[in-house]
Amino acid sequence: MLDNLVLKNVDLTLESMLKILDYSSDEIYVMDSETRIVYVNKICEKHYGLKKADVIGKLNGELFEKGYWSPSIVPDVFNSKEPVSLRQQTYIGAELLTRAIPILNEAGEIEYVVTTATELKSFNRLIMKREQQEESVTNNSPANTVITNSEKVKSILKFCKKIAPTDSTILIHGESGTGKGVVAHHLHSISKRKDGPFLTVNCAAIPADLLESELFGYTNGAFTGAIKGGKTGLLEAAHNGTIFLDEIGELALPLQAKVLQVIQDKQFIPIGSNESKTVDIRIITATNQDLLKMVENKTFREDLYYRLNVIDIHMPPLSDRKEDIVPLTYNFLNGFNNKYNMNKLISEECLNMLYYYSWPGNVRQLENLIERLVITSDSLIEVDDLPDVIRESVENTAELIHPHSLNDALNEVTRTLVRKSYQKNNSSRAVAKDLNISQSKASRLIREFC
Repeated sequence: MLDNLVLKNVDLTLESMLKILDYSSDEIYVMDSETRIVYVNKICEKHYGLKKADVIGKLNGELFEKGYWSPSIVPDVFNSKEPVSLRQQTYIGAELLTRAIPILNEAGEIEYVVTTATELKSFNRLIMKREQQEESVTNNSPANTVITNSEKVKSILKFCKKIAPTDSTILIHGESGTGKGVVAHHLHSISKRKDGPFLTVNCAAIPADLLESELFGYTNGAFTGAIKGGKTGLLEAAHNGTIFLDEIGELALPLQAKVLQVIQDKQFIPIGSNESKTVDIRIITATNQDLLKMVENKTFREDLYYRLNVIDIHMPPLSDRKEDIVPLTYNFLNGFNNKYNMNKLISEECLNMLYYYSWPGNVRQLENLIERLVITSDSLIEVDDLPDVIRESVENTAELIHPHSLNDALNEVTRTLVRKSYQKNNSSRAVAKDLNISQSKASRLIREFC
């Protein structure tokens, strides 16, 4: 490759050219003859949720085998040595029109392959369903794609493959919003029950007296206000499938006893009936509470706890898997762009701010934020579009500075000082005085960082 390019008497260095390519709305992806990735521009973050540094130097096959996109264009272009085009889908929700062009050497062998990818449309494979009060969701859609770059979550998914073929009861615990429901659905989708129903019941959202009738159903005239002819319960509706009992710690003690019977005998008696019904179901439960402590406090049955906790899975909070923030952000961005027929982009500085935030509301909080930003921001989502609580939290935490070099550290400190000073003083003259620098330098830094 040329070290310099002269265009209209303007010298463009290689570094400048690479910066320019980063502004392309199309992905540019270059492989050598061994299919090792030698260059990719910044748009790869949006398509795959990976930083450039995580891609360059890797073999193309390594990333393809991990499922970042499908299908692969590489075999066709290497076999034909001709330009090839096809449609690809990435695991965070982008649909691409990809074109690979081989660059041949004098011997007619492939030296490089230059691939460009244009986003055709966005679609959302994974928007975690909001818990809606007094609503149970039946979902027979294809398997949910779990968006992750985290080794902790990948370990959970590997564990899921081992336990999915069984009918053992599973307890998923973790903070609210960590994706417990997504993992439950993933377990169902790779199990032998995948063609059966998957029903979600939020035990915290439905009043106790109503929850019993929803779960077990009732006969005609069982109680005042009952639907004429009775009603089939969710346990019966989940026959040959999976029922997911979210927030299981909210079950009242009398109802816990009835759920225990279902787990042990796969039988139950509808309200108002004298006849038991038998169901073939798998039960997956989840909680953000300490059930063992509840057992000690006599608010949760000990026998039910041990029945539920045959196999347990712990979902780590988003703050413990920061490598998932970028792919999840782009997944939600793709989804909400599609939902609202928009094409919003997000700035690098804004992504960095999201990365260093603590996310007490976990993945659900991130999803809700991205929806808000897609609706309220201009075409490019900037730091100023973020809620004050996020910006102030990040700017005031020591976690902000994790530099890879001295220059990164200096730039981060400069950015923070300039933005704080400008927010307080609102003029370049005052910023110059506040930071003891010239006004021209203050003006330049304000343009760069504010």
